[in-house]
Amino acid sequence: MLLPISQKYKEEIFREFTKEITTYMYPRPLQDIVETEEFINDSLGEIETGNHLVLVILKKDSQEFLGCTAIHEIHSKNPELGIWLKKSAQGKGYGLEAITGLKRWADENLDYEYLIYDVDKANIPSRRIPEKLGGQIIREYDKTNLSGRVLYILEYKILRQ
Repeated sequence: MLLPISQKYKEEIFREFTKEITTYMYPRPLQDIVETEEFINDSLGEIETGNHLVLVILKKDSQEFLGCTAIHEIHSKNPELGIWLKKSAQGKGYGLEAITGLKRWADENLDYEYLIYDVDKANIPSRRIPEKLGGQIIREYDKTNLSGRVLYILEYKILRQ
């Protein structure tokens, strides 16, 4: 289940957005709960302006917090999808389900050419998500993340249905 991000989830986001989770991501782990609150407030502002849609991922039956997902640059011709799942939720299909739901929403509500999904080349489980949605690699590049690690990014293009 996808719901708009809110301060209700700040403890879970802070606890679960760890160094291990961010290994293949641009952001670094949040240093304290205040940074987490700022991230959520910034995300809510972006939702309000219509630039980004930032959501929490909850398990349908129990409402357990699983992670966060987003569509960035909503009004561009190539919005970007993003996702992270807490460690215990990985490998269970939640990522594909969440991104599939976001893509369906984008197909129904946005005017775009294609969606972008960036992923580190070494992050094989995350690469499977755009590949299962018919994504094709359109670009490869290096990017240093906020923790100082060099990422080898594959940029996937996912077409409308």
